[in-house]
Amino acid sequence: MAASMKQMVLSQHKVRSRDITGDPADHAQWVKRSAARAHMRGAGFKDEDFAKPLIAVVVPYSNILPCNNHFRELGELVMDEIEKRGGRGFLCGTPVVSDGETMGFRGMKYSLISRDWVADCVEIMCEAYAADGVLSLGGCDKTVPGVVMPMARLDSIGLSLYGGTILPGATAGISQKLDAQVIMEAIGSYGVGLIDIEELHRIECSAIPGSGSCGGMFTANTMASVIEALGMALPGTSSRAAVTPSNSLTEQKKSDCRLTVQHLFSLMESQTSTRDIMTKKAFENAVTVMYALGGSTNGVIHLLALAQETEINLTIEDFNRIGDQVPLIGNLRPHGKYHMADLAEIGGLPVKAFVCLVFFFFLVSCCILAGGDEGAAQSWLAPWRVLHSHWTNC
Repeated sequence: MAASMKQMVLSQHKVRSRDITGDPADHAQWVKRSAARAHMRGAGFKDEDFAKPLIAVVVPYSNILPCNNHFRELGELVMDEIEKRGGRGFLCGTPVVSDGETMGFRGMKYSLISRDWVADCVEIMCEAYAADGVLSLGGCDKTVPGVVMPMARLDSIGLSLYGGTILPGATAGISQKLDAQVIMEAIGSYGVGLIDIEELHRIECSAIPGSGSCGGMFTANTMASVIEALGMALPGTSSRAAVTPSNSLTEQKKSDCRLTVQHLFSLMESQTSTRDIMTKKAFENAVTVMYALGGSTNGVIHLLALAQETEINLTIEDFNRIGDQVPLIGNLRPHGKYHMADLAEIGGLPVKAFVCLVFFFFLVSCCILAGGDEGAAQSWLAPWRVLHSHWTNC
Protein backbone atom coordinates (compact mmCIF):
# COMPACT_ATOMS: atom_id res chain seq x y z
CA MET A 1 0.00 0.00 0.00
CA ALA A 2 1.30 3.46 -0.90
CA ALA A 3 2.55 5.54 2.03
CA SER A 4 -0.12 8.21 1.37
CA MET A 5 -2.83 5.56 1.68
CA LYS A 6 -1.41 4.19 4.93
CA GLN A 7 -1.62 7.66 6.43
CA MET A 8 -5.20 8.23 5.25
CA VAL A 9 -7.73 8.87 8.02
CA LEU A 10 -11.30 8.24 6.98
CA SER A 11 -13.99 10.76 7.84
CA GLN A 12 -16.20 9.79 10.78
CA HIS A 13 -19.15 10.33 8.41
CA LYS A 14 -17.83 7.68 6.05
CA VAL A 15 -19.78 4.72 7.39
CA ARG A 16 -21.35 2.86 4.47
CA SER A 17 -19.08 3.88 1.60
CA ARG A 18 -16.06 2.10 3.10
CA ASP A 19 -17.62 -0.96 1.48
CA ILE A 20 -17.06 0.42 -2.02
CA THR A 21 -13.89 2.51 -1.71
CA GLY A 22 -12.14 0.44 0.97
CA ASP A 23 -10.67 1.06 4.39
CA PRO A 24 -6.86 1.45 4.65
CA ALA A 25 -7.05 -0.07 8.13
CA ASP A 26 -8.15 -3.34 6.52
CA HIS A 27 -5.35 -4.17 4.08
CA ALA A 28 -7.08 -7.12 2.41
CA GLN A 29 -10.28 -5.18 1.85
CA TRP A 30 -8.34 -2.15 0.60
CA VAL A 31 -6.59 -4.29 -2.00
CA LYS A 32 -9.87 -5.90 -3.02
CA ARG A 33 -11.44 -2.48 -3.74
CA SER A 34 -8.56 -1.34 -6.00
CA ALA A 35 -10.61 -1.91 -9.18
CA ALA A 36 -13.51 0.18 -7.86
CA ARG A 37 -11.17 3.03 -6.98
CA ALA A 38 -9.51 2.78 -10.40
CA HIS A 39 -12.85 3.36 -12.10
CA MET A 40 -13.60 6.27 -9.77
CA ARG A 41 -10.22 7.81 -10.57
CA GLY A 42 -11.26 7.69 -14.21
CA ALA A 43 -14.29 9.77 -13.21
CA GLY A 44 -12.10 12.37 -11.49
CA PHE A 45 -11.68 11.05 -7.94
CA LYS A 46 -8.36 11.79 -6.19
CA ASP A 47 -6.61 10.08 -3.28
CA GLU A 48 -8.21 12.40 -0.73
CA ASP A 49 -11.73 11.67 -2.04
CA PHE A 50 -11.55 8.09 -0.79
CA ALA A 51 -11.44 9.37 2.79
CA LYS A 52 -14.63 11.39 2.34
CA PRO A 53 -18.26 10.32 2.84
CA LEU A 54 -20.10 9.62 -0.42
CA ILE A 55 -23.32 11.60 -0.68
CA ALA A 56 -25.96 10.87 -3.30
CA VAL A 57 -27.31 14.09 -4.82
CA VAL A 58 -30.59 13.22 -6.51
CA VAL A 59 -31.28 15.58 -9.41
CA PRO A 60 -34.48 14.77 -11.35
CA TYR A 61 -33.53 17.12 -14.17
CA SER A 62 -35.06 17.70 -17.58
CA ASN A 63 -35.13 20.78 -19.77
CA ILE A 64 -38.65 20.08 -21.05
CA LEU A 65 -40.58 21.24 -17.98
CA PRO A 66 -40.34 24.38 -15.80
CA CYS A 67 -40.67 22.51 -12.51
CA ASN A 68 -37.22 20.92 -12.80
CA ASN A 69 -35.36 22.71 -15.61
CA HIS A 70 -33.25 24.67 -13.11
CA PHE A 71 -32.16 21.55 -11.21
CA ARG A 72 -28.73 21.29 -12.84
CA GLU A 73 -27.84 24.64 -11.29
CA LEU A 74 -29.29 23.63 -7.92
CA GLY A 75 -27.43 20.33 -8.12
CA GLU A 76 -24.13 22.09 -8.79
CA LEU A 77 -24.66 24.35 -5.77
CA VAL A 78 -25.37 21.34 -3.58
CA MET A 79 -22.33 19.48 -4.91
CA ASP A 80 -20.08 22.49 -4.26
CA GLU A 81 -21.35 22.84 -0.69
CA ILE A 82 -20.80 19.14 -0.02
CA GLU A 83 -17.18 19.52 -1.17
CA LYS A 84 -16.71 22.54 1.10
CA ARG A 85 -17.90 20.48 4.06
CA GLY A 86 -15.57 17.59 3.38
CA GLY A 87 -17.84 15.24 1.44
CA ARG A 88 -17.83 13.84 -2.09
CA GLY A 89 -21.13 14.09 -3.91
CA PHE A 90 -22.25 11.94 -6.80
CA LEU A 91 -25.21 12.74 -9.03
CA CYS A 92 -28.27 10.53 -9.50
CA GLY A 93 -30.80 11.19 -12.26
CA THR A 94 -34.42 10.07 -12.44
CA PRO A 95 -37.35 10.28 -14.88
CA VAL A 96 -39.55 13.39 -14.65
CA VAL A 97 -43.13 13.43 -15.97
CA SER A 98 -45.17 16.65 -15.95
CA ASP A 99 -48.93 16.28 -15.49
CA GLY A 100 -49.43 19.75 -16.92
CA GLU A 101 -47.74 18.73 -20.16
CA THR A 102 -48.87 15.12 -20.54
CA MET A 103 -52.50 15.17 -19.41
CA GLY A 104 -55.03 14.73 -22.19
CA PHE A 105 -53.01 12.25 -24.24
CA ARG A 106 -51.25 8.90 -23.78
CA GLY A 107 -48.27 10.49 -22.00
CA MET A 108 -50.39 10.85 -18.84
CA LYS A 109 -50.37 7.07 -18.41
CA TYR A 110 -46.73 7.40 -17.37
CA SER A 111 -47.26 10.04 -14.69
CA LEU A 112 -48.29 8.22 -11.53
CA ILE A 113 -46.14 5.17 -12.22
CA SER A 114 -43.13 7.46 -12.62
CA ARG A 115 -43.23 8.12 -8.86
CA ASP A 116 -42.26 4.53 -8.10
CA TRP A 117 -39.68 4.54 -10.89
CA VAL A 118 -38.15 7.66 -9.34
CA ALA A 119 -38.02 5.90 -5.97
CA ASP A 120 -36.45 2.80 -7.50
CA CYS A 121 -33.84 4.86 -9.37
CA VAL A 122 -32.79 6.56 -6.14
CA GLU A 123 -32.64 3.26 -4.26
CA ILE A 124 -30.52 1.68 -7.00
CA MET A 125 -27.95 4.48 -6.96
CA CYS A 126 -27.80 4.83 -3.17
CA GLU A 127 -27.34 1.11 -2.61
CA ALA A 128 -25.07 0.44 -5.59
CA TYR A 129 -22.66 3.16 -4.44
CA ALA A 130 -23.15 2.73 -0.67
CA ALA A 131 -24.15 6.34 -0.06
CA ASP A 132 -23.45 7.65 3.43
CA GLY A 133 -26.09 10.34 2.99
CA VAL A 134 -28.72 11.47 0.50
CA LEU A 135 -29.82 14.94 -0.57
CA SER A 136 -32.73 14.80 -2.99
CA LEU A 137 -34.19 17.62 -5.05
CA GLY A 138 -37.95 17.49 -5.68
CA GLY A 139 -39.99 19.51 -8.16
CA CYS A 140 -42.66 18.23 -10.53
CA ASP A 141 -45.19 16.53 -8.35
CA LYS A 142 -44.27 12.83 -8.59
CA THR A 143 -40.63 13.59 -7.84
CA VAL A 144 -41.45 15.23 -4.49
CA PRO A 145 -42.70 12.02 -2.82
CA GLY A 146 -40.67 9.84 -5.19
CA VAL A 147 -37.28 11.04 -3.93
CA VAL A 148 -38.27 10.64 -0.26
CA MET A 149 -39.86 7.18 -0.53
CA PRO A 150 -36.50 5.39 -0.94
CA MET A 151 -35.04 7.23 2.06
CA ALA A 152 -37.86 5.77 4.14
CA ARG A 153 -37.56 2.39 2.46
CA LEU A 154 -33.83 2.13 3.21
CA ASP A 155 -33.92 4.18 6.43
CA SER A 156 -31.22 6.37 4.93
CA ILE A 157 -29.72 9.49 6.40
CA GLY A 158 -31.06 12.18 4.13
CA LEU A 159 -33.01 15.33 3.45
CA SER A 160 -35.10 16.65 0.59
CA LEU A 161 -35.00 20.12 -0.90
CA TYR A 162 -37.87 21.52 -2.95
CA GLY A 163 -36.83 23.27 -6.15
CA GLY A 164 -39.32 26.04 -5.44
CA THR A 165 -42.67 27.34 -6.58
CA ILE A 166 -43.20 29.26 -9.79
CA LEU A 167 -44.06 32.95 -9.72
CA PRO A 168 -47.50 33.93 -11.03
CA GLY A 169 -47.68 35.30 -14.56
CA ALA A 170 -49.29 38.48 -15.90
CA THR A 171 -50.50 39.80 -19.22
CA ALA A 172 -52.12 42.98 -20.54
CA GLY A 173 -55.87 43.14 -20.24
CA ILE A 174 -56.18 40.54 -17.47
CA SER A 175 -56.15 41.80 -13.90
CA GLN A 176 -55.75 38.45 -12.12
CA LYS A 177 -52.42 36.72 -11.61
CA LEU A 178 -51.92 33.89 -14.06
CA ASP A 179 -51.01 30.26 -13.43
CA ALA A 180 -51.56 26.75 -14.78
CA GLN A 181 -55.19 26.87 -13.73
CA VAL A 182 -55.87 30.02 -15.75
CA ILE A 183 -54.56 28.59 -19.01
CA MET A 184 -56.64 25.44 -18.56
CA GLU A 185 -59.77 27.49 -17.88
CA ALA A 186 -58.92 29.70 -20.85
CA ILE A 187 -59.09 26.67 -23.15
CA GLY A 188 -62.66 26.13 -21.99
CA SER A 189 -63.46 29.83 -22.30
CA TYR A 190 -62.26 29.81 -25.90
CA GLY A 191 -64.27 26.67 -26.60
CA VAL A 192 -67.53 28.37 -25.61
CA GLY A 193 -66.67 31.67 -27.28
CA LEU A 194 -65.92 33.79 -24.21
CA ILE A 195 -62.44 34.75 -25.45
CA ASP A 196 -60.84 34.83 -28.89
CA ILE A 197 -57.75 32.95 -30.09
CA GLU A 198 -55.52 36.00 -29.59
CA GLU A 199 -56.39 36.24 -25.89
CA LEU A 200 -55.90 32.49 -25.47
CA HIS A 201 -52.45 32.85 -27.04
CA ARG A 202 -51.55 35.76 -24.74
CA ILE A 203 -52.49 33.70 -21.71
CA GLU A 204 -50.56 30.70 -23.03
CA CYS A 205 -47.44 32.84 -23.42
CA SER A 206 -47.73 34.44 -19.96
CA ALA A 207 -49.24 31.89 -17.57
CA ILE A 208 -45.95 30.10 -16.83
CA PRO A 209 -43.31 32.87 -16.71
CA GLY A 210 -40.28 30.83 -15.67
CA SER A 211 -38.90 27.96 -13.64
CA GLY A 212 -40.65 26.42 -10.67
CA SER A 213 -43.56 24.15 -9.85
CA CYS A 214 -47.19 25.18 -10.42
CA GLY A 215 -47.86 28.15 -8.17
CA GLY A 216 -51.08 27.20 -6.40
CA MET A 217 -51.75 24.51 -3.84
CA PHE A 218 -51.58 21.90 -6.58
CA THR A 219 -49.89 18.53 -6.04
CA ALA A 220 -46.26 19.69 -6.11
CA ASN A 221 -46.70 22.50 -3.58
CA THR A 222 -48.97 20.29 -1.49
CA MET A 223 -46.38 17.54 -1.31
CA ALA A 224 -43.55 20.01 -0.69
CA SER A 225 -45.53 21.32 2.31
CA VAL A 226 -46.19 17.75 3.45
CA ILE A 227 -42.51 16.79 3.22
CA GLU A 228 -41.57 19.87 5.25
CA ALA A 229 -44.22 19.04 7.86
CA LEU A 230 -42.87 15.48 8.03
CA GLY A 231 -39.48 16.92 8.97
CA MET A 232 -37.69 15.78 5.81
CA ALA A 233 -37.07 19.34 4.54
CA LEU A 234 -35.89 22.44 6.36
CA PRO A 235 -38.55 24.82 7.69
CA GLY A 236 -39.62 27.45 5.17
CA THR A 237 -38.05 25.82 2.12
CA SER A 238 -41.31 24.50 0.64
CA SER A 239 -42.97 27.86 0.00
CA ARG A 240 -40.13 29.87 -1.50
CA ALA A 241 -40.02 30.84 -5.16
CA ALA A 242 -37.60 29.02 -7.42
CA VAL A 243 -36.49 32.03 -9.41
CA THR A 244 -36.66 35.81 -9.65
CA PRO A 245 -38.82 37.62 -12.21
CA SER A 246 -35.77 37.55 -14.51
CA ASN A 247 -35.69 33.73 -14.18
CA SER A 248 -32.49 33.54 -12.12
CA LEU A 249 -32.23 31.42 -8.98
CA THR A 250 -33.34 33.38 -5.93
CA GLU A 251 -30.82 34.06 -3.19
CA GLN A 252 -33.17 32.28 -0.80
CA LYS A 253 -33.08 29.10 -2.88
CA LYS A 254 -29.28 29.27 -3.05
CA SER A 255 -29.25 29.65 0.73
CA ASP A 256 -31.62 26.67 0.99
CA CYS A 257 -29.00 24.57 -0.81
CA ARG A 258 -26.25 25.56 1.61
CA LEU A 259 -28.35 25.11 4.74
CA THR A 260 -29.76 21.76 3.65
CA VAL A 261 -26.23 20.41 3.12
CA GLN A 262 -25.22 21.79 6.51
CA HIS A 263 -28.11 20.03 8.23
CA LEU A 264 -27.49 16.81 6.31
CA PHE A 265 -23.99 16.72 7.79
CA SER A 266 -25.52 17.29 11.23
CA LEU A 267 -27.77 14.27 10.69
CA MET A 268 -24.76 12.22 9.58
CA GLU A 269 -22.91 13.37 12.70
CA SER A 270 -25.72 12.17 14.97
CA GLN A 271 -26.61 9.18 12.74
CA THR A 272 -30.23 10.34 12.69
CA SER A 273 -32.00 8.39 9.97
CA THR A 274 -35.24 8.89 8.09
CA ARG A 275 -37.38 6.67 10.28
CA ASP A 276 -36.23 8.59 13.34
CA ILE A 277 -37.88 11.62 11.74
CA MET A 278 -40.89 10.19 9.90
CA THR A 279 -42.89 8.97 12.89
CA LYS A 280 -46.65 8.46 13.14
CA LYS A 281 -46.95 11.88 14.78
CA ALA A 282 -45.00 13.44 11.93
CA PHE A 283 -47.46 11.91 9.47
CA GLU A 284 -50.37 13.30 11.48
CA ASN A 285 -48.73 16.74 11.35
CA ALA A 286 -48.38 16.39 7.58
CA VAL A 287 -52.05 15.48 7.15
CA THR A 288 -53.02 18.45 9.34
CA VAL A 289 -51.01 20.84 7.16
CA MET A 290 -52.49 19.35 4.00
CA TYR A 291 -56.03 20.01 5.22
CA ALA A 292 -55.29 23.45 6.66
CA LEU A 293 -53.77 24.68 3.40
CA GLY A 294 -56.46 23.10 1.23
CA GLY A 295 -53.94 20.83 -0.43
CA SER A 296 -54.45 18.50 -3.36
CA THR A 297 -56.29 15.25 -2.66
CA ASN A 298 -53.39 13.57 -4.48
CA GLY A 299 -51.59 14.09 -1.19
CA VAL A 300 -53.59 11.18 0.19
CA ILE A 301 -52.13 8.57 -2.17
CA HIS A 302 -48.61 9.94 -1.79
CA LEU A 303 -48.75 10.08 2.02
CA LEU A 304 -50.07 6.52 2.13
CA ALA A 305 -47.17 5.44 -0.10
CA LEU A 306 -44.65 7.24 2.13
CA ALA A 307 -46.19 5.65 5.22
CA GLN A 308 -45.96 2.20 3.65
CA GLU A 309 -42.27 2.72 2.89
CA THR A 310 -41.73 3.83 6.49
CA GLU A 311 -43.77 0.89 7.84
CA ILE A 312 -46.12 3.32 9.58
CA ASN A 313 -49.77 2.33 9.91
CA LEU A 314 -51.51 5.29 8.23
CA THR A 315 -55.00 4.73 6.81
CA ILE A 316 -57.83 6.61 5.13
CA GLU A 317 -59.56 6.68 8.51
CA ASP A 318 -56.66 8.76 9.87
CA PHE A 319 -57.29 11.36 7.17
CA ASN A 320 -60.98 11.49 8.08
CA ARG A 321 -60.25 11.73 11.79
CA ILE A 322 -57.74 14.55 11.41
CA GLY A 323 -59.65 16.36 8.67
CA ASP A 324 -62.76 16.60 10.85
CA GLN A 325 -60.78 18.72 13.31
CA VAL A 326 -58.81 20.99 10.97
CA PRO A 327 -60.22 24.24 9.51
CA LEU A 328 -59.38 25.39 6.00
CA ILE A 329 -57.01 28.31 6.54
CA GLY A 330 -55.15 28.66 3.26
CA ASN A 331 -56.81 31.01 0.76
CA LEU A 332 -54.75 29.50 -2.04
CA ARG A 333 -55.26 28.50 -5.64
CA PRO A 334 -57.00 26.53 -7.08
CA HIS A 335 -59.83 27.02 -4.56
CA GLY A 336 -58.68 30.44 -3.35
CA LYS A 337 -57.10 33.64 -4.56
CA TYR A 338 -53.40 33.50 -3.70
CA HIS A 339 -50.27 31.60 -4.66
CA MET A 340 -47.53 29.76 -2.77
CA ALA A 341 -45.17 32.69 -3.26
CA ASP A 342 -47.67 34.84 -1.33
CA LEU A 343 -47.55 32.38 1.56
CA ALA A 344 -43.76 32.70 1.57
CA GLU A 345 -44.10 36.45 2.01
CA ILE A 346 -45.84 35.98 5.38
CA GLY A 347 -43.36 33.45 6.69
CA GLY A 348 -44.08 30.24 4.82
CA LEU A 349 -44.81 26.99 6.56
CA PRO A 350 -42.55 26.73 9.62
CA VAL A 351 -44.60 24.91 12.20
CA LYS A 352 -44.11 27.43 14.97
CA ALA A 353 -45.22 30.33 12.77
CA PHE A 354 -48.09 28.29 11.40
CA VAL A 355 -49.40 27.35 14.83
CA CYS A 356 -49.04 30.96 15.98
CA LEU A 357 -51.08 32.14 13.01
CA VAL A 358 -53.86 29.68 13.72
CA PHE A 359 -53.88 30.64 17.39
CA PHE A 360 -53.82 34.33 16.49
CA PHE A 361 -56.87 34.13 14.27
CA PHE A 362 -58.85 32.35 16.93
CA LEU A 363 -57.85 35.10 19.35
CA VAL A 364 -58.83 37.85 16.92
CA SER A 365 -62.24 36.25 16.38
CA CYS A 366 -62.79 36.11 20.11
CA CYS A 367 -61.64 39.71 20.60
CA ILE A 368 -63.97 41.04 17.93
CA LEU A 369 -66.90 39.02 19.17
CA ALA A 370 -66.18 40.40 22.65
CA GLY A 371 -66.55 43.96 21.39
CA GLY A 372 -63.01 44.71 20.18
CA ASP A 373 -62.11 47.24 17.48
CA GLU A 374 -62.96 45.44 14.25
CA GLY A 375 -61.50 48.20 12.06
CA ALA A 376 -58.12 48.01 13.79
CA ALA A 377 -58.13 44.26 13.57
CA GLN A 378 -58.92 44.28 9.86
CA SER A 379 -56.09 46.76 9.22
CA TRP A 380 -53.63 44.59 11.12
CA LEU A 381 -54.79 41.51 9.23
CA ALA A 382 -54.31 43.03 5.76
CA PRO A 383 -50.97 41.29 4.99
CA TRP A 384 -52.48 37.91 5.87
CA ARG A 385 -55.12 37.76 3.10
CA VAL A 386 -53.30 34.74 1.75
CA LEU A 387 -55.03 32.89 4.58
CA HIS A 388 -58.67 32.04 4.09
CA SER A 389 -61.26 34.80 4.33
CA HIS A 390 -63.15 32.87 7.00
CA TRP A 391 -60.25 33.71 9.29
CA THR A 392 -59.21 37.09 7.92
CA ASN A 393 -62.74 38.49 7.64
CA CYS A 394 -63.51 38.04 11.30
